Amino acid sequence: MFPNYLYMKKTINEALNKQVALEAESSHIYLAMASWAEKNGYQGVANFLYQHSDEERIHMLKLIRFINEREGSAIIPSIKQPKDNYKSLIEIFHDILEHEVYVTNEINKLVEITLKEKDFTTHHFLQWYVSEQLEEEALARQINDKLKLIGDDKMGLYLFDRDLGSMKTSNENDSNA
Repeated sequence: MFPNYLYMKKTINEALNKQVALEAESSHIYLAMASWAEKNGYQGVANFLYQHSDEERIHMLKLIRFINEREGSAIIPSIKQPKDNYKSLIEIFHDILEHEVYVTNEINKLVEITLKEKDFTTHHFLQWYVSEQLEEEALARQINDKLKLIGDDKMGLYLFDRDLGSMKTSNENDSNA
C-alpha cells in the first residue's frame, strides 16, 4: 500500500473538479459567443472566440490529467446552456471581462485551499493558472478599451474584426495538456 501523501485529499479533489466544471463552462460560453459573432458577420471575432473556446477546453484537460495523475477522481461535468444572444460586440467583450475576473477569483480560492491543506504540489501546479489569468484579464481589458474607442464606427468595427481574427489567444504551453 502507498503512503497517504501520494493520494489527493478529498477537499482538493472536490475543489479541482469545481474548476474543471468552470473551465468547461468557459469553453462553452466562448463557443456560444463565437457562433453569435459568426452569424452576425464578425468572422475575425468568431475565429478569435473559437480559439479561445479551444484554449479553455485545454485548461480543463490539464486539470483532469493532473487530478488523475495524483490518484484523484476527475469528474467530467455536465454543462448548462450558455447565453447565445448578444446585442453587440461590446456586450460580448464586457461579459468576457466579467467572466475572466470571476475565473480569477475562483482560481485564487482554489490556491487558498491548497495552502490551507498544505498541498504544495497542487499549489505549484496552479501557479500556471494564476499566470494565465493575469494574461486573460489583461487581454480582455485591452479589447474592451479598443471597443470603447471605436464605439459604433462601422469602419472601426470592420478593422477591429479583421485584426482580432489574426490575433493568437493561446499560450504555446497550452498544447501540453
